Amino acid sequence: MKYLVLISLTLLTSCARFKTAESKPIAALVVLKIPQTIDEAVVSDYRTSTFKARDIYRHPAETLKFFDLKPNMKVIEISPANGWYMEIIAPFVSEHGLYIMGAPAASNDLIKKQESALITWSKKHPEIAAKMAVATFNLPADAKLAEPNSVDMVVTFRNVHNWMAKNNEKIAFKSFYKVLKKGGILGLVEHRAPEKNKKDPLAKSGYVRESDVIKMAKAAGFRLVAKSEINANQKDKKDYPDGVWTLSPTLKLKEKDREKYLAIGESDRMTLKFVKP
Repeated sequence: MKYLVLISLTLLTSCARFKTAESKPIAALVVLKIPQTIDEAVVSDYRTSTFKARDIYRHPAETLKFFDLKPNMKVIEISPANGWYMEIIAPFVSEHGLYIMGAPAASNDLIKKQESALITWSKKHPEIAAKMAVATFNLPADAKLAEPNSVDMVVTFRNVHNWMAKNNEKIAFKSFYKVLKKGGILGLVEHRAPEKNKKDPLAKSGYVRESDVIKMAKAAGFRLVAKSEINANQKDKKDYPDGVWTLSPTLKLKEKDREKYLAIGESDRMTLKFVKP
């Protein structure tokens, strides 16, 4: 991989990772107040309104406080997708820390669409984009996120099942352990399978047993320091025809039983905090 490069607005929109086919004019830039607390970051105008609407399910303030995120931290977010958590974390650490995207190269239409969303946001907020960095994270070959022992926190939201689907979970956890400083934190959220279920090595339903995730992290050297039920959802029965993607926000069955699945909300998730001893 190419090692981390600080992103100026020019770099972000012109480098191969984030190149657009056509440059379009954007509205006059408005510089917003930099959030000084997590609560301020969550309600900030740096966030997209449709993202804020999902706070009732994703509990970002409670989750980031549980992980003990501080404004002076160097933080890597693994696979930020369309930037749901980026819009909170990047402004919060922009003055005294650094936000790093551990993002896959554009290899399919979904990732290209996600990159387009990140570009649009970064153009709108160059004062934040200039204080961000990007690292290619393509498993299994491209797993070097940063220099060893250089990062305060790694966070990952609902990604473990994706690594399991390609047998990349061991490489992923080892890469996180390697870049974190001693005492560094791994904050993890994942769709939670019932413990009574037989382990599915490929996590085809999108759900993963909490005990299996803990074993993966411990095998890489991490120590579990805390669990939280912040993102629990007892309405989630986890027995759907199309797995976790049956629920919001994907609603894979489209109009079929739509109201039923909307009433359930988003998935039941484990929220785990690990430390590098």
